[in-house]
Amino acid sequence: MFWVYAAIVVSIASFCLAGYLYQWVKRQPGGSKEAEEIAQLIRNGASAFLRREYKVLAVFASVVAVLILLFLPHPIWKSNFWTNFRMALAFLFGASLSAAAGRIGMDIATIANLKSAVASKKGIAPAFGVAFKGGAVMGMAVVGCSLFGASVLYLLTKDANTVLSFSFGASTLALFAKAGGGIYTKTADVSADLVGKVELGIPEDDPRNPAVIADNVGDNVGDVAGMGADLFDSNIASIAAAMVVGLSLGQEHLVFCYSTLGLLASILGVLFISMGKHKDPGRALNTGTYITTVLFAVLTLVVSLVFKYDLRIWGATMVGLIVAVIIGITSDYFTGDNKKPVEKVAKASTIGPAFTILSGFSYGLVSCFPALLGIGFSALVSYKLCEPLGATYAMFGISMAAIGMLSIVGMIISNDAFGPIVDNARGLVEMANMGEDALVVSDELDAAGNTAKAITKGFAIGAAGLTVIALLGAYRETVMSIVPDMNVSFNIMDPLVFFGIMVGLAVPAVFAAMLMLGVDRNAERMVAEIHRQFETIPGLKEGKKGVRPEYERCIDIATIGAIKELIPAGLMAIVVTLVVGFVGGVNAIGGYLTGNIVSGLFLALLMANAGGLWDNSKKYIETGVYGGKGSDAHKAAVIGDTVGDPFKDTAGPSLNTQITVVSLISSLAANLFITLSLFR
Repeated sequence: MFWVYAAIVVSIASFCLAGYLYQWVKRQPGGSKEAEEIAQLIRNGASAFLRREYKVLAVFASVVAVLILLFLPHPIWKSNFWTNFRMALAFLFGASLSAAAGRIGMDIATIANLKSAVASKKGIAPAFGVAFKGGAVMGMAVVGCSLFGASVLYLLTKDANTVLSFSFGASTLALFAKAGGGIYTKTADVSADLVGKVELGIPEDDPRNPAVIADNVGDNVGDVAGMGADLFDSNIASIAAAMVVGLSLGQEHLVFCYSTLGLLASILGVLFISMGKHKDPGRALNTGTYITTVLFAVLTLVVSLVFKYDLRIWGATMVGLIVAVIIGITSDYFTGDNKKPVEKVAKASTIGPAFTILSGFSYGLVSCFPALLGIGFSALVSYKLCEPLGATYAMFGISMAAIGMLSIVGMIISNDAFGPIVDNARGLVEMANMGEDALVVSDELDAAGNTAKAITKGFAIGAAGLTVIALLGAYRETVMSIVPDMNVSFNIMDPLVFFGIMVGLAVPAVFAAMLMLGVDRNAERMVAEIHRQFETIPGLKEGKKGVRPEYERCIDIATIGAIKELIPAGLMAIVVTLVVGFVGGVNAIGGYLTGNIVSGLFLALLMANAGGLWDNSKKYIETGVYGGKGSDAHKAAVIGDTVGDPFKDTAGPSLNTQITVVSLISSLAANLFITLSLFR
């Protein structure tokens, strides 16, 4: 139990660091009255959306908790009431902590954006320091919450199913939070860009644009609150999957050991990070990641040698860690604003928007290969490395590779939250007229933040890929623990398995389409509202002094539309999973999960990387090449960016949560599939 208690202690240390950084950011100087008013509008809009979203999700989570109480792991009339009750409570606990992680991140982001904007008048180092420390609050809080929750539940129950239910609660909340936040943010972003940049040729964060505040609100509810819940879910899912397999081997202590050391390495990495003499924000973020990676590798090796843990398990964990870094590097290559793919897509934009989309989509397809190869390679090597210890140990090796990939997630989340903070800061600098020097600084930070977000999305998707492979192993382990003599085979020649594969392949595509159609419908309503305001408010288009757009109308459209659209897609994925299980049984679910994982990972990587590529191609042209802002190339690139927005910020990052959710529900409902399926 030593490592369980150590996990709780280190989690508390991460909470203390998060609290210290939160107070430090709050103490930084505020801005002018105008800047404070704009920041307050963003803060109020983000808070209002989360309140409404969480009310809807609270009702949904309560209904699911009742269903868990009645049916999982066994129907309540055939089971111990307290077992089902415990699982229902664990589900609500996971959902609540996931919601809290998103809320904490959003709160600090809406404070740090103004503080960073004000600091940008002093130079790039002060502005970077405020933005990164704001992001680190979220990083420490999210990982601390996930590890603390898993440790306390294990300490109280010693039951893997309870931890799976906790993870299912976190994943379900994350699925809807990411979908809702993604629909909100891209509704506003697409609408603001199409009317402002393409039609009227006004700057990105021009205060005349009625959608500009909704756009900044969207950065917080999508890229901060949504991504916080998403990475909380990935982290706890990897712990849950490793625990299910580890408990059967008596090796669950290794899960807590390596997870604890990962959080400790992230704490130390956050404390070490600084701009240094190079004054390069991208380099500073990458250096922090590399320091954390090396610290984790050294700490785990020393502990493994001291406690005489099998070094094969350490090796499998390192495979996951190394592949995580490689996936980040490949994402950076295909999306970085100083790399060849971005330059080539920008050049293609000089011919027209069709070539922008064709070239960007093609590079997005190519970008999937190294990441998918890395995920497959890490699964293969970690499996083979641990296979001499036994077949179950081989699957435990994959689970520990997932733990390794997510070991530095505290630093990754800190880098990710940095992105929307500096994006908002850049908007505040422009809207509050803080000066050209501050705008240059905030632009440089924003470019680094965009690259950091792209790397994080690639990392999150890669981590989800390895996690769900581990969850597939956990699913098989769960089935065999219920019926030890059952032949659990995922042979593609079995028609039940093939049926499951085909359905599983289709679900991610339908899920992504539903989310993007939600953005489309909502953006149409907002574009109409922006047109109405420009046409009916005298002096708005000309920027007459004292004339203010009705920002609240656009915020309301984005909020109502996102709330309306967030439930159907996630519910579809859950219902289809249950239908496949009740029709084809456990073998059909094995095929279903296989198809869902492969299709979901491919689409998620394609959308995240293509979207980031289009975004940075637009920004590359805005530096002055190929005619700069307002040129035909720029207008083509903006159109590419508006196509990429729902790719990279709505559908793409939601897909990795979708595959986690269906994997978890498959394990939790395995007993029902065994006893109630139509075909067996």
